[in-house]
Order: sequence, then structure tokens, then C-alpha cells
Amino acid sequence: MGQASIDGIVSRRSANSHPPICDYDYVQSLRKIELIDTLQRLALSYHFEAEINKSLKNTSTHDRISTVAWKKDNLYARALEFRLLRQHWYKVDQDVFTCFMNDVGNIKSSLNQDFKGLLNLYEASYLLLEGEIVLENARELVVKLLEQFLKENPDHQYLWMLVDHALELPLHWRMPRLEARWFIDVYEKNKDKNPIIFELAILDYNIVQSMHQGDLRYASTWWKELGLGERFNFARDRLMENFLLSVGMIITPQDGKSRRIQTKINALITVIDDVYDVYGTLDELEHFTDVVERIAHLILYAPDQGFK
Repeated sequence: MGQASIDGIVSRRSANSHPPICDYDYVQSLRKIELIDTLQRLALSYHFEAEINKSLKNTSTHDRISTVAWKKDNLYARALEFRLLRQHWYKVDQDVFTCFMNDVGNIKSSLNQDFKGLLNLYEASYLLLEGEIVLENARELVVKLLEQFLKENPDHQYLWMLVDHALELPLHWRMPRLEARWFIDVYEKNKDKNPIIFELAILDYNIVQSMHQGDLRYASTWWKELGLGERFNFARDRLMENFLLSVGMIITPQDGKSRRIQTKINALITVIDDVYDVYGTLDELEHFTDVVERIAHLILYAPDQGFK
């Protein structure tokens, strides 16, 4: 049927369609923070530091200006964003979670089956500051709900592995490089994985592992030439452990020189610790401590004078 017109003005009809079922901003924002999380867990984020920082800065600024309605109803998105912002030292108030809590401080019963949201809330609860109790109070119930998920949903392979891994040890306490090796295998089982990112993760891991092997060979040669392990046979020979500690402390591949120095420091500290705990007498240790303190004073306050 044609459109009626009155005095040359066309009267337009309306289809009275319902609003779109999917918010574009919601999809794009959620995909973005999920991508950042994936890059971090695969230890690829150092390749995209500028892009990640820009994205999180925009997210933080936008959240301060508006309430971002879609996140108020999405525990998964809110918890994931909270964790990422806290990891990058952005100020995020714990009160963003109060809308998900009931009057006694527990998760609302309507969220008991939102296991992706509960998992990310659990992970976020380990980035609390002193005095923040909103998530800490809710964590006990969250753990019980996640344990129930493990018992009742063994067929949800990808999410099941993430939950089981998190309850064993939260992400915030794990060594990034070891986490990347584990997550590569898990991410392969994700039906929504990005194949390009997956291939990049495998390639990057092998390259970085080769770099670490070179660092370890260097440390091994240094330790053998130094001869402390032979001369101080009472001390623990823990070169590998000390090297892995440096890998955990200095995670970016390009900082190999710093890792090598840190490995040396760790090894020397281990020997000195055994001198105090196992070998030295009280009188010897008092003299040794005095010498160390005087050397430290020279290094800190008279660096140009050198050692005499």
C-alpha cells in the first residue's frame, strides 16, 4: 500500500520494531577485554603493550564518566575488567560489585549458575587492597559454587579446566611463563579460539624458551667458573631454582641481561644464607656481617672511591 500524503507532506509509517537484542558497544568492549586477557595468559601481551595500555586507559576513563549500564548486569564482564585494570595499576573501586551482592554480602542467587562470572569474580578477589572486604566476604560462597560446578559439569571441558586450575592456585599467584605453557594447551580446546593468536603463542613460546636456555647456559658456565659450589660444599647448589626465580621475577624476554644478573644475585644469596644457617659460628658471623655492612656503605655512599 502506498504512503498517504497531506498537502505534499509524506506521512511515514513506523514498523514498531523491537530494539536490537545485541548492543554493539557491549560486543566490542567485551571482545576487547577478553582479547587482552587471552594475550596476557599466553604471555603475548609484551608485543602489544601500547595498544593494551591505550585500550585500558580508555576503558578506565569511560567507566568514570558513565555507569556503563551493560556491565552492571554482567558479572563476567565486570569482574574480568576489574582484574585487568587492577593488574595494570588503574584505580577501580570495589563497589562496582555491590550490585551483584545481596543484603548479607553474598552473591545473589540469580548468579549461582553464572560460572564464567563466578570464576572471574574469584580471580578478581585476589587483587584486593587492604581493607577491601566486599569480594573477600563473597569468596567463600564463590569457591563452593565453583567446586559444585566441577562435580556436576565434567562435559564443559574448557571452562572445567579453567575452574579446576584456578581453585588449585589463583592466576595472580602463578608464574606467567609457566602459566603460558599450560594455557597454550587449554586454549587449543577453546572452540572460540583465534587460530592466528594460537599459532603466534606457540611460535613465541618456542622462541622465548630458546632465549631462556641460552640464559641458563650462561648462568651454568658462570657458576662453574666461580667455583663456589665446590669450595663451599656445605651450601645448597640451587642454580636451576635460582634461575627459575629470575624468570618469574623478570618475565619480559627482552630483559635477558637483567635475568642473568638476578640469577647471580639469587645464587649468591643462597650461599650466604647457608653460611649463616649451617656453617658459621656466632663470632664468625658477627665479623662477616660487619664486613658486609662496611662494603654496602662504600657502595651506597662512596661509589667513586672504589674498594681499597
